[in-house]
Amino acid sequence: MRFLHIADLHLGKQMNDLSLLPDQAYVLDQIASIAQSEQADAVLIAGDVYQRSSPQAEAMALFDGFVSRLAGLGKKVFVISGNHDSALRVSYFAALIRAAGVYVTEAFDGAPQRVTLQDAFGELVVWMLPFLRPSQVKRKLPEEKIVTYQDAVEAVLRQAPVDAGKRNILLCHQFITGCETSDSEERAVGGLDNIDAKVFDAFDYVALGHIHKPQRVHRDTLRYAGSPLKYSFSEVHHNKSVTIVDVLEKGDIAVRAVPLYPLHDVRQVEGMLDELMSMPYSEDYLWVTVHDELPPPDAPVTLRVNYPNMMKFSIVNSRTKQDVDVLAAQRMEDKTIPELFGDFYRLQNNDQAPSQAHQKVLMKVLKELEERA
Repeated sequence: MRFLHIADLHLGKQMNDLSLLPDQAYVLDQIASIAQSEQADAVLIAGDVYQRSSPQAEAMALFDGFVSRLAGLGKKVFVISGNHDSALRVSYFAALIRAAGVYVTEAFDGAPQRVTLQDAFGELVVWMLPFLRPSQVKRKLPEEKIVTYQDAVEAVLRQAPVDAGKRNILLCHQFITGCETSDSEERAVGGLDNIDAKVFDAFDYVALGHIHKPQRVHRDTLRYAGSPLKYSFSEVHHNKSVTIVDVLEKGDIAVRAVPLYPLHDVRQVEGMLDELMSMPYSEDYLWVTVHDELPPPDAPVTLRVNYPNMMKFSIVNSRTKQDVDVLAAQRMEDKTIPELFGDFYRLQNNDQAPSQAHQKVLMKVLKELEERA
């Protein structure tokens, strides 16, 4: 059986007030075409379907069209909710659409959901584990001692009657210790969301979401698909792809990547102003850095003639010694809560940074709120 594994669509995301919906529609069209050309039997979507828990109508319509197209092509679709999603919104009409071969995690009841498929090698079980917080699991499994995310996931997987004689695939949206991260992922306070890869030893393939760089974690069959697009400048060196997983008989799994090509790339370019203006015209989303000692005040305006989608403009020379972001382009939605608190505190206190005592109180409050979620 052949699976196409993707994750972290973040439909509805913006970069610097620019909607990425056209870029997302473009790459979803590619993914559907790959599913068809690769003759995939099913598509695994490992969480973070949307950028927000209350997605805009356009983002929901885009996902609806994408899944409908896959179902129309005869592909089964498996979807779990991620930390950016509202589990209730993602699972809306889950029971109804199951008849079309679209399986979505429903309200968490303490155990992972499963779907059993059949092929020439026998039964294959797809397990679906949405993003979990310790507080969620505590409510459903009060007899378990749960403090960390690892405690939570271990407790839930103990509820799964995994038959080691069958082939088992797990969809999961968590942070696995040892993976390579970027600036565009949300992390829990104090690193409490770390989960050891050994927790998943019972599964033949683990389709992971949450981390935006495609990568294996400790073994080839424990893999993050990565996001289909670059969602921050920390991802400029990522090679985005979809993962093709061929599951044959028990113990025989082949994994490979098929590259994705964006409508607009996210890149960094730098040089003297004259050099930059002599480069080819580009509508990519760019971070442009000039090295002139005395760049003209209208340098950003000049550069936009050649780079209309410039998102960040910096100056680095012997006078600045380091990167000075002239446009100050980082959006509020891309900052962590501690960063937003620091910005607000400095605004109210003559640019003084909050003390360690302030940060400690903030972390305590955030932890309490997370446990109540």
